[in-house]
Amino acid sequence: MSEDEHQSIKKLATERRYERGDIIIYEGDKATALYVVCSGAVKIFKTSIEGKEQILSIIRPGETFNDVGVFDEGLIPASAQAMGEVVLYELGQNELYVIMHDHPIVVHNTIKVLAGQVRDLVTLVEDLSFRHVIGRVAKILLEYAGADPDNGPRLTQQEMAAMAGSAREVVGRSLKTLEEDGLIKLNRHKITITDIDALRGMVEEPV
Repeated sequence: MSEDEHQSIKKLATERRYERGDIIIYEGDKATALYVVCSGAVKIFKTSIEGKEQILSIIRPGETFNDVGVFDEGLIPASAQAMGEVVLYELGQNELYVIMHDHPIVVHNTIKVLAGQVRDLVTLVEDLSFRHVIGRVAKILLEYAGADPDNGPRLTQQEMAAMAGSAREVVGRSLKTLEEDGLIKLNRHKITITDIDALRGMVEEPV
């Protein structure tokens, strides 16, 4: 995003602030706005009738969410929740169209974002279908290793389980196994990768 585009968004958008745990949008509500994350992290998730949560993605600074809902004028397909202190820009549909009209490159970038979301969902289906839980956990660790503690998410074991499509207890056992095998080191609030090549190999292990 260029500085000109950023200023246009800032001028038309409404700034919103949220604390950890705040629900930003609810699945099934009418989609009225697109959101740009300025700081912090937001998890996008679905919840089953039984209350089981599946995290679809984690949105970081500079990324957007609720793109699909606002463009197809349908219902919000998944809920969004702040994973810590979050600052967002909220763009209503009319404001969004003004920006896209004034800055055609935004249209191109939006198409790229939507294509990336489709690719991410295909990858998620692949992970849930063809990888062991321990391989999914290894992939999550690799993806979020070195995340900025201020703007990146601090994942709990419950959140890792919701990303991996498993139970917290199973994720806990997987982490313990990875530690016993010398791939990671577990501390109270921190996981250190000690053998990144072996951890990458764990991701590729077939079911």
